[in-house]
Amino acid sequence: MSDFDAEQKRYLEGMAAGVAVMRSVGGAAGASAPPAPPTGPDAIHIAAQDRVLATGKKLADQEKWKRAEHPLDAYGRMKREADTGKAPPPPDNFRWRTHGLFWVAPAQDSFMARLRIPNGILNHWQLAGVADLADRFGGGYAHVTTRANLQIREIAPESAAPFLEGLTDLGLTARGAGADNIRNVTGSPTAGIDRQELIDTRPLARGWHFHILNDRSLIGLPRKFNVSFDGGGIIPALEETNDIGFQAVEVLGGAAVEAGAWMRLVLGGISGHRDLARDTGVVVRPADCVAVADAIVRVFSAEGDRTNRAKARLKYVLDRLGFDAFVTKVEEVLGRKLDRVDAAHVALRPKTDRAAHLGFHPQVQVGRVYAGVVVPVGRLTTEQMRGIAAIARELGDGDIRLTVWQNLLVSGIATERVPDVTARLTGLGLSAESSSIRAGLVACTGMTGCKFANAHTKESALDIAAHVEARLALDVPVNIHLTGCPNSCAQHYIGDIGLIGVKVPVGSDGDTVEGYDIVVGGGFAENAAIGRELWRAVPADSAAVHVEALLRAYLAERSGPEECFQAFTLRVGVDHLKACAPAGAALEAAE
Repeated sequence: MSDFDAEQKRYLEGMAAGVAVMRSVGGAAGASAPPAPPTGPDAIHIAAQDRVLATGKKLADQEKWKRAEHPLDAYGRMKREADTGKAPPPPDNFRWRTHGLFWVAPAQDSFMARLRIPNGILNHWQLAGVADLADRFGGGYAHVTTRANLQIREIAPESAAPFLEGLTDLGLTARGAGADNIRNVTGSPTAGIDRQELIDTRPLARGWHFHILNDRSLIGLPRKFNVSFDGGGIIPALEETNDIGFQAVEVLGGAAVEAGAWMRLVLGGISGHRDLARDTGVVVRPADCVAVADAIVRVFSAEGDRTNRAKARLKYVLDRLGFDAFVTKVEEVLGRKLDRVDAAHVALRPKTDRAAHLGFHPQVQVGRVYAGVVVPVGRLTTEQMRGIAAIARELGDGDIRLTVWQNLLVSGIATERVPDVTARLTGLGLSAESSSIRAGLVACTGMTGCKFANAHTKESALDIAAHVEARLALDVPVNIHLTGCPNSCAQHYIGDIGLIGVKVPVGSDGDTVEGYDIVVGGGFAENAAIGRELWRAVPADSAAVHVEALLRAYLAERSGPEECFQAFTLRVGVDHLKACAPAGAALEAAE
């Protein structure tokens, strides 16, 4: 089979397995010619499904739904049915997510729409236009997400298609923002304006974004897929939590490749499954990132689990094959060897600043600063959106940059106009200043708008911030992440303190109340780590006092302000921290 490429070889192997199955059950394998290999842009996915069926296994329901009717072929039907006000049945609820629409009942009897904004950067008129769409077709507000993106909620069925088409009028799209697709492409929020960055991620994120949109074979993967580009700037992009992370590094002299700025390839990040992306030893020229990412996705499409949704992410392919074997398959698809550099020849990443996404900071452009605007738990009214758009248009360079920290930056502000921007933000009920608690406060939608959530996370986050601010004065940032379910949209495992929503049993009648399991010691960028479980089943109304107790212990026992909260938890250990639980608290200690 030397004349066949890697994908054709795998297909023929699957066909051979199917013939063996037919013989084993008495079928006449030679009675008729085997079906021709699938063709067209969906062939890679159909072939992968066929290999599963040939072994006698069953496809996951979502795979059956995609096979029966491709979501991109169903747009007309979606419009017709939505126009009647019809709520979608489960197969269509899944299909419509490929168009960026999520039916979120029973939390809300409406659609949530998730956008695609490459590198999280949009123009002032686009933000103002989205605000108009949110007023006309949604609930009059937007959420900034942990993928530097926007969500619009409370979209009635009959408003779904007009909303999507309105996005297209603005030069935006929601295609592929949900279901088994490559999600919004993130990058360094200060790309192109950062004084320490190694690589400007904007062209890389946009290149990958348009590559996805214009290649149907990248729609309908075994599971959702995340890609991020970190340019080595002052604000981390959290690329280590992505399936593919490209990290800007400086390769030193004496390496197997020429010295200079390269992208290091890391794979397999999925923080909700307690794993961060790991270094492959591969470095990629920035101009080659799209081709390499494409090859990785194609190997994932062929090798990913189509039977078990819980084990369908890239991490589990890497666990099964191993990193070296996986990269070898990528090289087969790519048609060449990838460059490798020993870690000894790679300089340390420039340090990040955990407060750089808030406040006013100088840009590489002389006389210009950017403003990091606080967006409490990521929620913006449409009035605030239009006000920020006006600030960007009149006082900045016209860009709004969303971050993975659920806030935004306005760039290109002349230094002498900082007081004007401050005053305009105050008039909108916003600010560029924040406490050490609110600077790192991240929360998913929670029960208010998500059927999977076990707690009202945004409300709990604000309660925790208010409670702690009234009782403690922190002099260093501490990240607190609240997520409502194991999907971990708020990435609780990388927070200094992470809370995941659970139902807490009360009494003897099987009743439950909202609550959280609590983990500590997570981190990101140069301090990347998965948090360790500390307490289980903390009722939501006790969460704030538990966070307060941890922070009091930190302030009392740290070696000094230079010892961050994460380092403190590692030094003293979980057993010591368990004793910090407030007196009389009803909870189950972590084992």
